[in-house]
Amino acid sequence: MQRWKIIIEYEGSQFNGWQSQKDGSGIQDNLEKAIKNYSKEDIKTFSAGRTDSGVHALGQVVHFDLKKESVSNEVRDA
Repeated sequence: MQRWKIIIEYEGSQFNGWQSQKDGSGIQDNLEKAIKNYSKEDIKTFSAGRTDSGVHALGQVVHFDLKKESVSNEVRDA
């Protein structure tokens, strides 16, 4: 298993904050969906912080675990 740390930025105007929402409108929901599309694994992300609805982020640190042994360039380019 590999633990990945990513540093993300986003314009949050169209989202209901970082945290996962029942309707899937959180940044966390969208990021987990994108990672699943690449990895074909159900994953859970963990963030060093949260944002409220409509708030942008620059340099937010997130980590997640993948069972698949991936080449770092594959993940970077996904």
